[in-house]
Formats: sequence, C-alpha cells, structure tokens
Amino acid sequence: MAAPSPTAPEPEPTASDTGENEDLTAPKWRYFDDELARTTLWTKLTRMPTLTAAAVGWAWRANRRDLLTALIASSVAAVLSAVSLAWVTRVLDALFSEGALPSRVEAALPAVAVVAAVATLAGTIRLVSDLALARLGTQTERIVELELFDLTTRANLVAFDDEEWADAMYRSRDRGLYEVPRMVTACLEVLSGSVGLLSLAGVLAVLHPLLLPLLLVSVVPAGWAAMRAARMEYEAQRHLSTGRRRRWILGDRMASRDSAAELRSYTMRDSLMADYASLADRERATMLAVAWRQTRVRALGGVVGGAATALTYAVLGVLLVVGAMPLAAVGTAVLALQRAQGGMQQLLYSLNRVYESGLYFADFTEFCDKARTALPPVPAAPPPGRLERVEVRDATFTYPTGERPALEEVTVHVAAGETVALVGENGSGKSTLARLLGGLYHPQAGTVDWNGVDYARIGPAVCDRISVIIQDHTRWPMTARRNITMAQSRDEARLAEAARLSGTDEVVAALPRGWDTLLDTTFASGVNLSGGQWQRIADGRGFYRVADLLIADEPTSALDARAEARFFSTIHGHARRTGAAVVLITHRMASVRMADRVYVLDHGRVIEHGTHDELMRQDGRYRELYTLQADAYTDPEPEPVPDP
Repeated sequence: MAAPSPTAPEPEPTASDTGENEDLTAPKWRYFDDELARTTLWTKLTRMPTLTAAAVGWAWRANRRDLLTALIASSVAAVLSAVSLAWVTRVLDALFSEGALPSRVEAALPAVAVVAAVATLAGTIRLVSDLALARLGTQTERIVELELFDLTTRANLVAFDDEEWADAMYRSRDRGLYEVPRMVTACLEVLSGSVGLLSLAGVLAVLHPLLLPLLLVSVVPAGWAAMRAARMEYEAQRHLSTGRRRRWILGDRMASRDSAAELRSYTMRDSLMADYASLADRERATMLAVAWRQTRVRALGGVVGGAATALTYAVLGVLLVVGAMPLAAVGTAVLALQRAQGGMQQLLYSLNRVYESGLYFADFTEFCDKARTALPPVPAAPPPGRLERVEVRDATFTYPTGERPALEEVTVHVAAGETVALVGENGSGKSTLARLLGGLYHPQAGTVDWNGVDYARIGPAVCDRISVIIQDHTRWPMTARRNITMAQSRDEARLAEAARLSGTDEVVAALPRGWDTLLDTTFASGVNLSGGQWQRIADGRGFYRVADLLIADEPTSALDARAEARFFSTIHGHARRTGAAVVLITHRMASVRMADRVYVLDHGRVIEHGTHDELMRQDGRYRELYTLQADAYTDPEPEPVPDP
C-alpha cells in the first residue's frame, strides 16, 4: 500500500480510528498519492492547456454566444485599461509643464476627459463580460451534471461494486464537476489579464525597458506561493475523499427517519457519534496542518515579492535622479507598475484558479473516461423477441472486490410459462444468478442466452422484456402511482390489475390522496409506509411491467402470512395466464412446491435440480432445508411423563 501523502499528515490514531475505519481511511486508490507526490509543478502546468481546452469545450457546448461575448468583452476592456493609462501620461505632462496652475489644469482637461470616457467604457464592457460569464457558468454546470448522470445511469451495474470506481465517482460529484464553470471563468480571466498585461508591458517598455524584468521579479514569488498552496490543498482533499464519504454516510444515518428506530433500539448514538467525531478530527487535523504549511509558503512568497517591489521603486528613483526619465514619465511608470503588479497578481491568481480547478476537474474527466469503459458495448444483435427460453450456460461471475467466484460454472434454464425456483442458504449465489438472468450482470465466463442469443450481444434492450422485483427495493420519493408505473406509460387498467395481484390496492385505499399520495415524509404532504406496505409497492412494480420474464427476489420478506400466501398463489397464476416465465428466489420452502423446477445452490454452484417431488426423494440439501422448515411448523410429540 502506498505511503500517505507528505502534505496530508494524520494525527495519532485513537481507539475509534482502528478496526472498522481502517479500510475506509486507507483505500485502495491511495496508490495515486505517490504518483501525485512525485509529479512536479512543471508537469502539472503542462497539463493545464489540455484541461483548459476541455473546460472551454464544455462552455462552447453550453452556449457559444455567451462564451464569445465574455471572451471578446473582457479582452476589449483590458486593452481599454491600457489605453487610459497612456492618456494619463498626457495629463501628467500638462500638469508638470511650465506656466500658471490654472493654465496647466485647463490644458490637462481634454486628456482627463478621454481617461474618464475610456474608463467608463471599459467598466461598461466588463459588466457585459460579467453577465455573459454568469449565464455561462449556470449553463455549463447543467450540461456537465447531465453528462455525469448520463454515464452513471448507463454504466454496467458491476462498476458500482468496484471500490475504486465508487471513490472516483464520489470525488467527481463532490467537487470535480462543479469546478468546470469556475475553470472556464478563470481561463477567461487569464486571457483578459494576459491581454491587459501585454498592453501595460507596452507602456512600460516605452517608458524604460528595464521596468519589465523588475515587474516580473516582484510578482512571480507570490504566484509561485499561491500555486504551491493549491497543490497542498488538493493533495489533502484527495487523501480525505473516502473518509468524507464515510462521514457523510454516518451523518445521513444519524439524521434519517429510516434508521432512527434502530439507532435508538441498539443505543448506537454514542458509538456513531464517536466514529463521526474521529473522522471529523482526522479531517480537521489534516486541514490544519495543510493551512500551516500554506501560510509558511505564502509568507515566503510575500517577503521575496516585497523585497523585489522595493528594488523596483529604488530603480525608478535612480532613473529620475540621473535624468534617464522625466518626472511625468516616472509618475506614469509608478501608476503603470502598480496597475501591472495588481494585474500580474490577478493573473497569477487566475492561473492558480485554473491550476487548482484543473486538478479537481481532472477527477471529473478521469471518472468520465473510466465510466465510458464501463458502458455496455454497442448491441451486435437486434432487440429480443418474445421469450421462448432463457438459459444460463456454464456461467462464472466474480465481483470486483471478491476473492472467489460468486457463481462458478452454473447452468440453469427456464422456458416461457414455467416457474423456476432458486433456493439455497445465504451467500449461495441466488441473487447474483438472478441479476445475470435479469441482464444486470454479465458473466466473465459462460453465457446467458435469450432464445439462443447471448445477452451481451443484445445489450440493454434485453431489460425491456424483463421485470425484476428486487430484494432491496428502492423507496422512491414519488407518488404511489409513479412508484408502481416507474418509467413506463400510464395505463390505469394495468395499474389496477397490478395493484390487485400484489395487494397494493389495500395500501392505496388507506392513503389520504390515493394514488397521488407522495411517499416521502421529507415533504409536507408525504406519508410514511411500513416495510410490508413498501414490499407490496415493490411487488406491484413487477406485475405492472409488461414482461416475458418475471424475476422475484425474496418478494415476500416483509409480508405477513396472509399476504405472503396470496402473493405466491398469484405469481403462479400470473405465469400460467400470461405465458411469462417466472424465476422465484425465496427462503420459504413451502412456496416452491408448485415450481416446475427447483435449482439448489451452494457456494456459487448448482448442487441439485429437479421438481419438488424428485428432490424430496433424494437425501440431499433440498430435502434437508425443506424438512427443517416443515418441522418448525409441526408440533413435537410430548415427552412421556415419568411415573411418580
């Protein structure tokens, strides 16, 4: 594992820092720290043109008219600023000439009027540039966010099981995507600042060529210090990424309605607060150490820059004394130097912003590149037709963080109109196999075929013919109707049928606004449902979707006995009536008796398969599991009472 970044020191570990938090504060992506520490400032600067071009490209996509307006207006305003300075020389010449003071003031008035007019025009043009930039920032942020979510919603599901991918996505969302509009603004400021400095440099060069190198010497130290400080902060932010994600999750659990009851039942408050405080203390200690180092670097830059500025004014004094520059020219030079120093510092500040934003923006671009590699390939086969047979053949699947396959050489099949049950103990691979059948995962070896065509060749279109009742279903903050119909078109007759089959009709009947009730208590009109009611909502989604294959993963885990019996009776009837294939995953062994075929999984392998009667005749795992549950519902014979 890579050593911690030297710019992100950690405090001495406490009791709550060890154990559970260790894998969260020292993640696998920390190998980037060494690479970042070895990267020189020059290497980072050479990356800036590429990042700048990418950021401006986003702005061009957002609104090219606003981009061009901001670009032209800011450049023109910078040139006008130098023009006004050139006219200041005429003002000073008139004021320092011989003659009575009123005559000199009168002679200076035309030049003063020009300076005032040019300054007013430059200010007006800057307002136009600022407006265009404000509009551009909002529009750029919008399309960047849409790009991110377009990629995250299309990426293969297995990518979300990859810790490195998850951390990259967090960093991208946490700050990376929001740096794009800031970087565009900073790039335009750099451009306008460069134009302004070139104009001022021309003025200084005319006054005396020696002033240009003195100007650079006086401002470069401060610019170096600012860039060095930005790098320190970025390294610290990257180091803290996973810990912040952990802290955010803990904070969400401590303030969430869903976890409030269990938090209190298990008296978790003190433990969670200690974990949260430990992570917060670690972050505080790291950022305080960084702030101290930044202060020292900036102080060094300020001292060197101040000495260089003093040297510049001393040289001006010498030039005036020896007669190399007239008094008016010296006065103009002082103004030009002050303005140039301010402009140079602003330019370096903007360059620093480009550099700093570029570091975070690189997280966004790197994640987008990573996400694109996780997108499904272009389909090589047409959309699937009506289901005849789905078959998993010799499929092996391993999760990105898994040490052993979750499924190994698994073969199962289900035909239209059949009900197939997957049973086994926890961790046997049932849910993983269901996700393969649902097209959510693709095996690393073997195939999953729809009517003989590999899912991988069909692509995401296979999901259009599959309905999945997910074990850990999502409680969407939407109305009851939308929680059933999801993204499909509204069909009231189909909605009523799905509600009847799943028992959701009883839930909706008790809601204050029926189907239009918002199922989220974080809003004023929202209501809260019980776990069993949410289970019925999730089951209703499966029945509402028009599909040839219905996969139900623990669809009754939160239902009462009556609702559970109703569901299993309904799902078998649904398969016979519609001709759809049903894959049922459940620990309720009695409910699989009517299945056409049962597959028993153990540690990722199919160890038995057949009908209920066939498996009961075998002295195998299925009979063992079935008998265990059956015995639990059978009254044991009373033990004989011994004679007194």
